[in-house]
Amino acid sequence: MTVTLADVAARAQVSPATVSRVLNGNYPVAASTRERVLRAVDELDYVLNGPASALAAATSDLVGILVNDIADPFFGIMASAIQAEIGGVGGGRAGGERLAVVCNTGGSPERELTYLTLLQRQRAAAVVLTGGAVEDAPHAAAVAAKLRKLTDAGTRVVLCGRPPAADTGAVTLTFDNRGGARLLTEHLLGLGHRRLGYIAGPEERTTTRHRLEGHREALAAAGVEEDPRWTVHGRYDRQSGHEATLELLRRDPSLTAVVAANDSVALGACAALRESGRRIPEDVSVAGFDDLPFSVDAVPSLTTVRLPLAEAGARAGRIAMGREEPPGAVAVIRGELMVRGSSGVPRD
Repeated sequence: MTVTLADVAARAQVSPATVSRVLNGNYPVAASTRERVLRAVDELDYVLNGPASALAAATSDLVGILVNDIADPFFGIMASAIQAEIGGVGGGRAGGERLAVVCNTGGSPERELTYLTLLQRQRAAAVVLTGGAVEDAPHAAAVAAKLRKLTDAGTRVVLCGRPPAADTGAVTLTFDNRGGARLLTEHLLGLGHRRLGYIAGPEERTTTRHRLEGHREALAAAGVEEDPRWTVHGRYDRQSGHEATLELLRRDPSLTAVVAANDSVALGACAALRESGRRIPEDVSVAGFDDLPFSVDAVPSLTTVRLPLAEAGARAGRIAMGREEPPGAVAVIRGELMVRGSSGVPRD
């Protein structure tokens, strides 16, 4: 059943003219009224100018790219690669160009849903969601419902570096975070380490859980019993790595290796170890994840797992534009272990 502007007005208990003013943004409306109208629009999944099925998404020149933090090189690399594949080809009304809009969620589940709603209203030609998902059942259900609305309307949806969302019509290119983390920890165990601190990301993120699971699988396979003191959660940034490493050293000064959730966290870990008088890797080995551009220039250069971020982003962009056939099922992208100086001293 088609949702009309009158339906929204009835739900919000305002006039149709007020709904129009709120949506067009061309007339001042009281904040409380505006909020009531936008809530009604969201609850009813109202799409501007009528049903999305009557407005083919292919006529839109807009492509949305959702990232957690554009200042994080992980997301910046993927967003840049996606955008490079979007412009200039694909039949947009202005000679083939598409307008790529990068939506920075800041890791907020509410903002993620808001951007998906806004892109639906704008009849986006495609939407690409990058990075890990929030592990919260109500939020996952809400995101899945939004993705179904988008794909039902003809919008191509691609999940890049993100777990699949079943029964949504979205194409999935996911990273093998679990396997990569297992490789990394196996390398450190092979050097003789048995007391490994782990700096994990935010607890609610799928990427965090998968990387931590891979780490623990490697420990278990080697018969190493993990001490609960050896794991600390934090943000995916340098400051978190610095703070978490100091906490790990306070809990167990005898640690001989620190595994970080990503390369930015690993840099903070290195700084904290130096401040504490530890040499890298002679006293403590350090490893990261992602192989961000600065990793090879760290001193010593950082042992890490390389994820093909630019290649994955470019592929997501081509699929979003219909220039590459999507995989028949979920495409799993595996990482490559990069052994460098920060882990290079074997233990007895």
